[in-house]
Amino acid sequence: MSYKRLRIKFACVTMLIAGVSWWSSAQDAITIEEALDIAEENNPTLIRSKLNLERYQLNLIAQRASLKSQFSLNLSPVSYSKTRRFDNRLSQWYTNETLNSSGTFQVSQPILLTDGEISLINTFGWQDNQSTVEGIDNRNKAFSNDLYLRLTQPIFTYNRRKMELQRIEFDYENAGISYALQRLNTERSITNQFYSVYMAQSNLEISREELENAKQSFDIIQNKVEADLSAKEELYQAELNLATAQSSVEERIVALENAKDELKQTLGLPLGENISVKAEITVSPIAVNLGQAVNSGLTSRMELRQREIDTELAELQMIQTKGLNEFKGDVSLSIGIIGDHEKFSNIYDNPTQNPRVSITFAVPIFDWGEKKARVKAQKTAQTIAKLDHENQKIDIELNIRQVWRRLENLRTQIDIAEKSVRNAQLTYDINLTRYREGDLTGMEISQFQTQLSNKKITYSQTLINYKIELLNLKILSLYDFEKDRPIVPVKEIGNNE
Repeated sequence: MSYKRLRIKFACVTMLIAGVSWWSSAQDAITIEEALDIAEENNPTLIRSKLNLERYQLNLIAQRASLKSQFSLNLSPVSYSKTRRFDNRLSQWYTNETLNSSGTFQVSQPILLTDGEISLINTFGWQDNQSTVEGIDNRNKAFSNDLYLRLTQPIFTYNRRKMELQRIEFDYENAGISYALQRLNTERSITNQFYSVYMAQSNLEISREELENAKQSFDIIQNKVEADLSAKEELYQAELNLATAQSSVEERIVALENAKDELKQTLGLPLGENISVKAEITVSPIAVNLGQAVNSGLTSRMELRQREIDTELAELQMIQTKGLNEFKGDVSLSIGIIGDHEKFSNIYDNPTQNPRVSITFAVPIFDWGEKKARVKAQKTAQTIAKLDHENQKIDIELNIRQVWRRLENLRTQIDIAEKSVRNAQLTYDINLTRYREGDLTGMEISQFQTQLSNKKITYSQTLINYKIELLNLKILSLYDFEKDRPIVPVKEIGNNE
């Protein structure tokens, strides 16, 4: 590669870096807090979970509304019929012509405690009825009103209305927990991707420093070669180092753009929108009490409540299963008065009481073992739900212990990485002076430059790993050890009811 071509390529890479830097600076860099706020409004998965929570909330509101008094009005403005019928009592045919109009107003109040229902019903109507028997016409025009109070009550069975309300309440609580968990998982995902973008930006800056150092080394050795103070082979090595540094910058630019696209997808932003991130990667390692972390996780983790809900739902399902082919009955009581008269004002001149009582039973005889098999199957489901609850506790403690160990290890790694960067910087500065004096070759100074860059990257990655593991511990234990306070991710749910 000629020096001219190398300089042209260096100029192009410089323009590319400048373009990326200008484009990034033209946009306001976002912090991790701002990224989480953006995701709250735009993340597709989080939006779906929130809509699901709203759906169950509306179902619960509807179910509670169904337990209040229900008012209904059924109208039949006009009904006309003319038929030929046979009277069995008199063994003769007759013609009946009827014109009527009626309406029924009903107020029903479900009884949650007993699964019964009490209703007040009033039916008002008017009719013009005419019958012709063997040429003789009989006709009646009259108003009528039927007012009665009715009580219906299931007996010898479980309370279906109350069970349905409990089931919907569990579904709503479960949806709220799922939404809170999704928020925590989204925070974890965004944090990882946010720091991936940050690391890509940092790596690009390091590559730019490498490129600048490689350019300086190339200029130094070029001057020495032109002054016959160094062998021409040194210039070839410096040229190779410069080309490698340029290629590294280009690769880091591509990696940065890819990391940005992944972050934008998680945030719910258009892929064409440009973003950059800013963060202060300052870590003050803290001592975390393992026992406190485990205890907080076992008492606060929402997954445990989900397993408890599964167990309670399994118990409700068992009640329902035992209700298959059950002996049950229904009691219906009503009392009221009926009045009729040709004149509306005289409807109740001669009222008639109309008490009604009915008791019905459903008696199962033989179901070929269906109920027994289904009960056994549901008992197995209950056992599985209890096992899941116990296994969840073990998983929570196991994950907290593993993260705690990684945190303790990272505290040591941070100290080592910080010292490594400091030593690598001092080593590079000393050897750069030696290189300028001609005591080192271009390949040797390139190795020291690579060592320094790798140490910087390792140090930044170690700090990020510590912050991510600290976030993982916060999510696992639901306790913020940096602020020394518990977190309550479902507090918004109670405010929405």
